[in-house]
Amino acid sequence: MRDFACPHCNQRLAFENSLCLRCGNALGFDLAERDFKIVHLDGTTVDGRRMCANLHIASCNWLADIDAAHGLCRSCALTRTRPSDDDAIGMPEFAEAESAKRRLLVELTELGLPIVGRDVDAENGLCFDLLSSTQEHVITGHDRGVITLDLAESDDVHREQLRVSMQEPYRTLLGHFRHEIGHYYYWILCTEEQARKEFETLFGDPELRYQDALDRHYSQGPPRGWEANYVSSYATMHPGEDWAETFAHYLHIRDALDTAAAFGMAPAGATADRPLSGEGGFDRIIELWLPLSWALNMINRSMGHKDLYPFVLSPPVLDKMRLVHLLVTGAA
Repeated sequence: MRDFACPHCNQRLAFENSLCLRCGNALGFDLAERDFKIVHLDGTTVDGRRMCANLHIASCNWLADIDAAHGLCRSCALTRTRPSDDDAIGMPEFAEAESAKRRLLVELTELGLPIVGRDVDAENGLCFDLLSSTQEHVITGHDRGVITLDLAESDDVHREQLRVSMQEPYRTLLGHFRHEIGHYYYWILCTEEQARKEFETLFGDPELRYQDALDRHYSQGPPRGWEANYVSSYATMHPGEDWAETFAHYLHIRDALDTAAAFGMAPAGATADRPLSGEGGFDRIIELWLPLSWALNMINRSMGHKDLYPFVLSPPVLDKMRLVHLLVTGAA
């Protein structure tokens, strides 16, 4: 994530800002330019755009296009289903989820990945169903472009209880989005014959019966010594989950390096808008990431927290992530 500043007074801004606390100007985030624009008293920017209609509903600080349907920004327009306005529990959770989704969309845009909504591809386009398990049974997952997220994951206590019970070292809303979007991009990046062959060589047969793999994973757990070949225990369940977990970690690493570069903690060439394509590009990413993640873990320990990135990237995991990188940069 970039280091932002108010275009009027140069006050430092966070990605979530909709107001400059120094000069008092209203601000809107422009996805195309990945920067903030001043919103004038009449509610418009210099190019005539307005704030997203979800400004007060979901704390959305993005600008909508002039011809945007329902006045929604690019991120909010991808949400197909959300809680009702009178859902006192679901609506705050919805706002948290949308905040994480906006961060995801910025990274996908920076990396040059295609983002095709249902307004363009009605059958397989990307959309999000953000539902709360406090109102109905919800299973987080992906199906033909539809990403479903249980909004209860936005509750820190609920999420931590699940993280501990499922023996996961890391569980966040943004992590869920990155994992599920990995499933979506499998169908975009791995459909050509050569990519499919490379996938099967590293990850296995994606046509393996999913329900059998799911039952086996939750009845038997991960195989002994899984750490030598997988980025997480959940990745051992099925080749599709291995891909999604590896894809998510690739996004973790690229965004963390991008943010570190923006704040002078990594070379400028580490930013996500630099393709760093090819084998050499991936080697450079890992060369930068390993010492940075070690330093961040040590800082967390100094503050009495658990490691920020508690994962080991073994050579087989790096081979899988290398394929993700080559396919992502190839698509861009």
